[in-house]
Amino acid sequence: MELVHGTAELRRKLNRPILTIGNFDGLHLGHRTILDMVIGRARALGGEAVLYTFDPHPRKVLQPDRGPELLVNLDQKVELLEAVGLDVLIVEPFDRSFARTPPQVFIHEYIHSRIAPREVYVGYDFHFGRDREGSMRLLTETGPRLGFSVTIIPEVTIHGRDVNSTRIRELLREGQVEEARQLLGRPFSIRGPVVQGNQRGRELGFPTANVASQNEIRPAAGVYTCHLRMLDAGDPAEGVVLPAVANLGSRPTFEDGTAASVEAHAIDFDGDLYGRHVELSFVDRIRGEHKFSGPDALREQIAIDVVDARERLATEGKAPASLPVGQEDG
Repeated sequence: MELVHGTAELRRKLNRPILTIGNFDGLHLGHRTILDMVIGRARALGGEAVLYTFDPHPRKVLQPDRGPELLVNLDQKVELLEAVGLDVLIVEPFDRSFARTPPQVFIHEYIHSRIAPREVYVGYDFHFGRDREGSMRLLTETGPRLGFSVTIIPEVTIHGRDVNSTRIRELLREGQVEEARQLLGRPFSIRGPVVQGNQRGRELGFPTANVASQNEIRPAAGVYTCHLRMLDAGDPAEGVVLPAVANLGSRPTFEDGTAASVEAHAIDFDGDLYGRHVELSFVDRIRGEHKFSGPDALREQIAIDVVDARERLATEGKAPASLPVGQEDG
């Protein structure tokens, strides 16, 4: 997949580009519906499947106090898009100057002149240009005059409810990672380096990898069944996935004022993960966060959690390193 940092950096004429536009935060099943159509059309026409997106997220620039906590960082987005077969990803730097672009200029200069798509596919609530003035009607009327068709993709629903990034964020804040997984088409995951912790897990007989999450959102406090994947070279090797049970929270049993942390115990693994870059994928939630009477009671509960997680993972099966997934809600 070719990654282009802004339309101004396009150094070649794209080959019969089939285009979609939007933030695509999370690359959930709604996004996947659009991407599948774009990629399918590109293959049928012998062209290139192109996504035109923005970084930072526009609301983080225009409404910094109300900007969404993103479900994936840019590295995750790139990896997931490559996995589904996208050919070209254009990431437009978004700032206040770009935000003032009139809708007609956006269509004529950025879309038509620079990308020159044959077909454009967008989610049902897509808006663009200064103050989101650009409407579906403007795009569908202007596109054919410039030589490209426009197709509006309706919202995807699961169990009668819309699939969108906002709903997934709400589910994660409630700890409902299994339902979030259904909407994403894969387990929600966070990434980061394994850093030095306070050794509480080791003292209890269950050493943990303290993951310094580089993602903006994580599930609610509690204990989760997870997959722990190695993202860099080392022992275990890059790409190896370990079964794990993870605790998210502030260790209330010890009342040491510790900030919220992400600690993952790799089940049946004996080794050193310090300094490794890892991905922690949340399969399901075992229980909420509790304060126990002391270390012994906590140790007993952790042992139960590990058995529970091992059984759940044995039936669930090991997740692929990165599941291909795929409407736009900002």
